[in-house]
Amino acid sequence: MAIIPDHDISRPLPADGLSRARPSDAGVDAAAIQAFVEDATAAGLELHTLMLHHRGRLVVDASWWPYRSDRPRVMHSVAKSVTACAIGLAIAEGRFGLRDRVVDFFPDEAPNPPDAKLAALTVDHLLTMRTGHAQETSGALWRNIPGSWVTEFFKIPIVHDPGTVHVYTSAASYMLAAILARTTGQTLHDYLKPRLFQPLGIEGEVWDIGPDGINPGGNGLTCKPVDILKLGILHAQDGVWNGRRILPQGWVAEATRSHGDGYGYHWVTRPDGSYAALGVFVQMALVFPEQGSTLVVAGAIDGSDKLLPHIDRHLPCALAGGGSPAADQSLADRLSHLCAPRALVSVPSDLPAALNGTVFVLEPNDKGVAELRFVFADGQCRFSLTDGEGTHHLVAGLDHWEEGVTGMPGQELHHGYRLGDAAVIAGARWVAANTLELEWIFRDTAFRDTVTCQFGDATITMDRRVNINSGPLSWPQLRGRAW
Repeated sequence: MAIIPDHDISRPLPADGLSRARPSDAGVDAAAIQAFVEDATAAGLELHTLMLHHRGRLVVDASWWPYRSDRPRVMHSVAKSVTACAIGLAIAEGRFGLRDRVVDFFPDEAPNPPDAKLAALTVDHLLTMRTGHAQETSGALWRNIPGSWVTEFFKIPIVHDPGTVHVYTSAASYMLAAILARTTGQTLHDYLKPRLFQPLGIEGEVWDIGPDGINPGGNGLTCKPVDILKLGILHAQDGVWNGRRILPQGWVAEATRSHGDGYGYHWVTRPDGSYAALGVFVQMALVFPEQGSTLVVAGAIDGSDKLLPHIDRHLPCALAGGGSPAADQSLADRLSHLCAPRALVSVPSDLPAALNGTVFVLEPNDKGVAELRFVFADGQCRFSLTDGEGTHHLVAGLDHWEEGVTGMPGQELHHGYRLGDAAVIAGARWVAANTLELEWIFRDTAFRDTVTCQFGDATITMDRRVNINSGPLSWPQLRGRAW
């Protein structure tokens, strides 16, 4: 966690190039920020990272353990607002226009002839998500389609005249990325690298690739929270970064105004003039252009509607001016506790020695899990799960946390993502003499899995749950016997 350093507070830090300041030195009331943190925490909202940039300086940079603002994170639909930047740049370069028809970019994939509604669909309709579709195509659904996503797009019925009804859908974002690829010969990521990421000092970002060799413009972007802060700052500064124009003149104003239903060009707009790059489970850069401020939140929250009332209650007070060194210190003290790992303490149990190396054969189940195995050694619990794809391993510290990687299955618990070889921080403890709890935190995502194993006379029951998801939050209970 860092609010401010105690020395050279105006000097940019080499890691991200952003100047720091104490909240009160930048005219921000830290007491209101602290009230927001307390309010959100009391409401049971799971915050992972909180950053506030105000009039040229970063005044809050706080992360709850084990998260960090300078570590990669899956940003989900924040990618949509990054995609919008690419579209603005490509239009300014004359690659295509807002009124160009979508079917004309894809003569081999689009129906020939297209019906009247499909023929009327334009780039502008994709940007504002007024495609005429009746319902959303979510990223979780999109990721499970093995064939061409461009072809699949043209199979979605258009039931409304394009431009008349707003329906949020990642399918529109994908088609924007596909149009960019067709007209530039580059992926969205490669196109943006020299035009956006490098000028902003964004490094190490990764963007998934779909079956067509196209970055899914609506999601799939992994970057650091500080990177989406920079995206917000760039827009708060009307597309200018360090005196250099990055986005075309006038693009920010057009992209961040409502074109109907509180939605701009892949930005969520709000009545007070603020606007947000917003991903599921609240990965968010919220820009207040009149105040010259950008707030970043990364969390595991079931809907921004649960968090925004707390922001609206406290942030205007924080940005209204004032503050004091005493309030700065109080906030620093409060946030310093966020860095400490949560304690893991076991109750006494004789089972580790008895279970060491035991294989449990499971009853038939719809997850296809056949076996579980436990090894206790060197202060660790080594957990193995075997299914139809092979054996998957997890190493958890016993009564402490250990960093590692895992390929544990569970795509349906993680918004459709297959988190193979994912970085985790894992710990285990005995919560009862016959009950082992394993927990692993996917460090670069919003997800945290908990497995509870209860042991009987040569038997096991296993329950698995996740902290947040767009679908099921748990597996059905698995049962088995020692082999």
